[in-house]
Formats: sequence, C-alpha cells, structure tokens
Amino acid sequence: MSGSRVVVYAGPTISAADVHAVLPEAEVRPPAGRGDLLADQWRPGDVVVVIDGYFRERRSVGHKEILQVLTEGAEVIGAASMGALRAAELGPCGMRGTGAVHEMYASGEIDGDDEVGVLHGPAELGYPAQTVALVNLRYGCEEGAETDLVPMAAGRRIVAAAAALPFTHRGWKDIERALEDQDHDALRTLEEMIGSGVWDLKRLDAVAALRGVADRGAGPAAPATVDVPFTGISRTQSLVRRTRREYAPGRWMSDLDVLDAARLFDDGYPELHESVSNALLEDLAGARGTTLETYAAAKLGLDGTSPLPDSLARWFTERERAELTGTDRIRLLMVRVWPVWQSVDWRPAVLERLRESERWEEWCELVARADEATEAARPRLVVPPPGMCAKLFLRHWQRRGTSPDVEMARRGFSGPDGLGGAVTRFFAYDIRRGRERGSSAAR
Repeated sequence: MSGSRVVVYAGPTISAADVHAVLPEAEVRPPAGRGDLLADQWRPGDVVVVIDGYFRERRSVGHKEILQVLTEGAEVIGAASMGALRAAELGPCGMRGTGAVHEMYASGEIDGDDEVGVLHGPAELGYPAQTVALVNLRYGCEEGAETDLVPMAAGRRIVAAAAALPFTHRGWKDIERALEDQDHDALRTLEEMIGSGVWDLKRLDAVAALRGVADRGAGPAAPATVDVPFTGISRTQSLVRRTRREYAPGRWMSDLDVLDAARLFDDGYPELHESVSNALLEDLAGARGTTLETYAAAKLGLDGTSPLPDSLARWFTERERAELTGTDRIRLLMVRVWPVWQSVDWRPAVLERLRESERWEEWCELVARADEATEAARPRLVVPPPGMCAKLFLRHWQRRGTSPDVEMARRGFSGPDGLGGAVTRFFAYDIRRGRERGSSAAR
C-alpha cells in the first residue's frame, strides 16, 4: 500500500510475527488503550487495524478518538476482539468491522465486552493468554457439535459455566472446577482445539482482517461519513457530567453518588434493583420478539428445568435455591450476573425510580454527611484501598444463608472492586456511624 501506513494494534489475539507474516510492512503496536490513537499523526490513506485493546489494566480506547482518526482521513478497521466491539458501535460513523466476532456484536447475538476479554501476561513474553475468551468457547462448542467432537448438551453447560465466571477467572482449570465430571472430556477437547488455533475464532478473524487489507492493494480509504452524533465518553462519565452539581461551596455530587448512598445504606434498595432489572429484561426480550425464558436460554445456555451447576447456584441464597424453579430462577440469575453477560446499563432506569422516591433528598443529604465526615476525619483517618474498603463494608451484609457475592449482586455490584470504589467516599461516614451506634448500645 504505497504512500500510506498500516498500523495494527494487537497483543494476545495475534503475535507481531504473525501480523508481519501477512503484512510485512505493518507497524505493530501494543493493544490500544485510551489516548493511543490520538498520540499519532494520521494522514489520508493510512489504515488503522484495531484487534486488541485494553479495558481493565488501562482505560479502553475511546470512541471519540476513533472518530477523530476517521475525520483525519485514515481508515479504521476493527476485528476479533476490542476492535470488533468498537466497530459494531461505530459502524454508522465510518469504522469498518469484519469477521464473525464483529457480526456477533453487530447483530446483538453478544453484547458484553467480557465475551472477548482475556487475562494475559506481559508484552515481553508475547502477551500469553491466561484465560480463554468466551467467544472462542461459543465457537468451539458449535464446531464441536457439528463435528461430533463436543456433545451439544455438554457444550451448553460449558458455555453457561464459563459465562457465570468473571472473564479474569475463565482459565481452563477454573472452568473445569465449575463443571461436573461428565463434561471434563469435552472441555479438554475444546482446550486442545482452541489452543491449536483450529477453533480460535478471535485469531481466525484477526488473520482474515489482515489478509483483507493485504489483498486489496493500494488506494486511499473512502472518506469517513460521520453523520451520527456520538459523545465518545463512557456511560459513567456521561451520567456524572449530566448530573454533577455543586451542592455547597467547593463540594460536588452527581446522581451516581446518590445512587451509591442508596445501594450501600438503604435496606430496601435490593428489592427496587430487582424490580427495575426485571422490567429491563422483559424489554430486552420483547425487543427481540421472544420470551424471557427463550432469551435466557440463548444468553446463559439454560433450559429452566435442569439442575444448576455450582458455578451458577452460588448466585442464590439458600432459601432461593430451595424455593425458586423454572423461569423465576433463570430471571433472578440473569439479574444477579447482569454485569457478566449484559452491557446494557441499568443505572439510568434505577436512577429514574430513585428520583421519583420521597427519599431522594434523604439520600442526597447522606452524600453531604459523608463528605462532612471525611473532612472532619482528616488527617487522622486514612481511607484504605478500595479492596479493603469492600472487605470491611461487607460485614454489614453478613447473615445466615447468603454470601458476599449474592449481597453485592443484589445491589448491582459486580465484585469487590466496584463495591470498594463506591464505599471510598462513604468510608469515614460509615466509621462514624458505627461508633455512634456503639455508644448508643453502651448507654
């Protein structure tokens, strides 16, 4: 492609050597993170291929920076992993997606970034994958069923068990521990076939995208048409920016802070959270012209009648495991593992309900009291890291028949990191509240 550059952002999906085997002149960069595309100068005719990108160790590559590259005249192609997700989101804006993973995102078959996420080693070791991508498992199970190498029923159970785990815990041994013995042989077949590359859908898509660039030869990209308004900021940033206000001189809060106050300190919040989530699930199923039960089966691989594997049963209290059956069980499971399988943001709908509540001002006042407690405690009180904040706060929710995972999920927290991040602002207030309760009890 004379007179233009081809820059490929890749890491765990495909090695630099394999990129150069297809595109010898390509510049291979590490997985794309926030600001990486903006750090370069782009010209008309340049081709940017985004395969891998960060979304855990660093902030993920932004929509707005991709739009900026397009407006500078470069072509941006996404495939296989983070690139496929961004291309599905920005297709109307001029980014071009290619491959099966992109088609899965674009069609709505999958919609979570955890579908392509993997935990990997450092760059100097070649980004060795330490977990398996969920899209590779889905593809492998489909291929295995067609070739009689993986029984269809076993494949469904494997996908369901893997989907219930955070992507950082989808190592082969982790998945094996979540399965019954009857599925271990099928899992080993998947490990062998994905590891050999035969069923590695992400790598297959990456190679196909690179070959598409190589085969078409020289020629500038068609001018990008950016007709769709797109802010390019995250959902969290958007919610904060739209609702942030100065409630006292030098003190600010957003509606997300008020939401955190309700989630952390209101005993009735879990019921509200479940109610709103159920309504969202019904809407999602209805938009696809299907029932909630069918929608759940497609998402989690469950039929509503088979016993739940331990990896999924852990999301219920002892009472729920004993009493819930069929659709009710699947519905509640989808609510509990929402951040794992679903990228739809539940927070705007919950906030709408909270704003309608007579207690909205009470929760706003709680945020203000938390800030006052933090100010009064300085510098005597040092707020610990989020992980420790979460561990300490979870003691409030301890009771028989439940677990930390269940209690966090009932309030929309996907794990200790999310909980700890919310607790940080309220840590001093929680300490003061505990001391006041202790003093009252002593009297």
